[in-house]
Amino acid sequence: MTPTTRTVFSGIIFVFGLLAALPLWAADGAIPHLQRTGNTMQLVVDGRPFVMLAGELHNSSASGIEYLRKLWPHLEALGLNTVVAPVSWELLEPAEGQFDFALVDEMIELARRHHQRLVLLWLASWKNGVSSYAPGWVLGDTARFPRARGSSHQNVKDILSTLSKTNLKADATAFAQLMRHLRQVDGDQHTVLMIQVENEVGIKPETRDLSNEATAAYQSAVPSELIGYLVQHKDQLHPELLRRWQKSGLASQGSWPEVFGAGPEAEEVFSAWCYGRYMDRVAAAGQAEYGLPMYSNAWLADKLGTYPSGGPVAHMHDVWRAAAPHLGVFAPDIYVGEFKEVCAAYQRAGNPLWIPEASRDAEAAARAFWAIAQHGGLGFSPFGIESMAEDHPLVGTYRILGQLLPIVAQAQGTGRMIGVYRQGSENSPGLVDVGNYRVRISYEARLPAKHWPVGGLVIQNGPREFLVAGYGFGCQFQPKTSTRRYTHIQRVELGHFDAAGRWVHELWLNGDETGANNAARIPPMLGNEYLGNNRPMILRVTLYQYD
Repeated sequence: MTPTTRTVFSGIIFVFGLLAALPLWAADGAIPHLQRTGNTMQLVVDGRPFVMLAGELHNSSASGIEYLRKLWPHLEALGLNTVVAPVSWELLEPAEGQFDFALVDEMIELARRHHQRLVLLWLASWKNGVSSYAPGWVLGDTARFPRARGSSHQNVKDILSTLSKTNLKADATAFAQLMRHLRQVDGDQHTVLMIQVENEVGIKPETRDLSNEATAAYQSAVPSELIGYLVQHKDQLHPELLRRWQKSGLASQGSWPEVFGAGPEAEEVFSAWCYGRYMDRVAAAGQAEYGLPMYSNAWLADKLGTYPSGGPVAHMHDVWRAAAPHLGVFAPDIYVGEFKEVCAAYQRAGNPLWIPEASRDAEAAARAFWAIAQHGGLGFSPFGIESMAEDHPLVGTYRILGQLLPIVAQAQGTGRMIGVYRQGSENSPGLVDVGNYRVRISYEARLPAKHWPVGGLVIQNGPREFLVAGYGFGCQFQPKTSTRRYTHIQRVELGHFDAAGRWVHELWLNGDETGANNAARIPPMLGNEYLGNNRPMILRVTLYQYD
C-alpha cells in the first residue's frame, strides 16, 4: 500500500472514529429500536412492536410548509400510520454552518396532529446515485469537494467522491446536527422512528470511481476488516460474493483485483466497500447524537452497468455488513414483478425486511400482506403516496392491517402466521404450515370483474381458532398431529375489530357459505353473489375435532 493510499483508507476508516466509539443511544430501550423476536426482527416503539403501514412522499413534497399542510389530511385518509419523508441537505444547510429545521419541525408537528409517525430520508451526498441534493456551496467547489471520475476521466456530473475526507466530514457534520435536533424536539415523543442514510447509492455506468486516487486504492490491499469478515463468515456468504472470492482461491490478502478477480465484478466489491464505509461514518456521527435505527436502501441489481455499482444490493450485503455496522437494515426499493423473490433475497442472513419504496399499483394491496405477514416485515411503503386515490385497494388493506396490528405483531417470528399473495398467474400454494396446523390455500377461481389483487394473511390465534384476512382465497385446515380422526370448521364469523381491539361480530357464514363447513373463503358468497365485492375482510374461524 502506498503512503497516499494508506492515508486515503485511514481517513475513510477512522474519520469520526471518536464519535463511532461513543455509546449509542440505541442501547436505551426508551427510544425506537430494533429487537429480535423469534426468527424475525421487529421495530419497538414505546415498549411495543410497531409495524409501519407507510407511504413515501414524492421527492419534492417536503420542500414547502404550505404544501405539506394541505397534503397531510389526505395522508391520514389513506390509513397510513407512518409517513416516509425526505430531508434534503441543501435545504437543511443552505449556507455552510447555518441550519434551518423549519421543514423538519413542521413535518413532526403534522404527523403528531394526525396521529402518525415519521421515517426520514437523509438526501445528502447521493440520491439515486447522484449528488443532486447536496448544497450549492458543496457542488460549486470541486476543488474542496471532489467528484468521482468517469470513463472519459472527467468529473462525473454531480457524483461526490466516496474517498474524500472533506465530503465525508461535511455530510456527517450536517447529519449530526439533524440528529441532535431530533433528540431535542422528539427524544421524548418518538414521532420519528427510523432514518434512511442517503438514497440508492452507487455509480453507473462505470463500476467504480476511475480517479487517480480511487485507482491507487483499488490496486492496494483489501482492508483487513473486510478480509476478516469474509474469513469468519465464509460458510454464510452470499453465493455470488463467494464465487468472486473463490477466483483467488479465497485469498486472505492482496489488492481488490487479486482477491476478487480482475474486471467489473471486483470493481463492484470495491465500490460497495467505499460507499458502505462512507455511509457508516455518516451514520455513526448521527447515532452519537441520537441513536435511532438507520438503514440504507438499494436500487435493485440487474446487469452490471445498469444499476448503481456499490449499493447494498443483495449479493453485496456481506460487504456492507463489514463496512457499515451502524446500519441495521438493507432495504430494497421494489419496482419489479418478482416481488416474492426480492423479499426472500433481502431477508437472507437475518436482515430485517423493510420496503421503504415500492410501486403504488393495485398489487400493492396484496404485497403489503406478503411483506408484513410472510416475512415479519417492519413495514411497507409505496412511493409517491400522495398521488394515491382514497379508493385505492391499498387503503382497504391498511384498514384491515390496522385493526390486526397488535395480533400481527405478536405473531411475527412465531410460525403462527403466513402471508398470501398471488403473484402474476401462479397456482395456489396448496398446504402451508401455520402453527400446529396445515392450511390448504386455494385462490378463488371466480371473482368479481373488478376485483382486488389476491392477498391476505392467516394467523393461528388459539388452539382451534384462526383469523383469515384479505381477499380472493379460501382455507381448509388439518392438524399436523391429532388424536382425533377428523377436523372440520365449526363456525366462520365475518367481523372486525373496533378501536379498542374488541371483536365485533357481523355475520355467521356457516352452511352454504363454507361449502357445508368445508372451507373459509374471502370474499364469501351469499347465494350466487359475492359479499362485499371489492373489499378485504376479516374472518374468525373456529374448528372442532371428532372421531
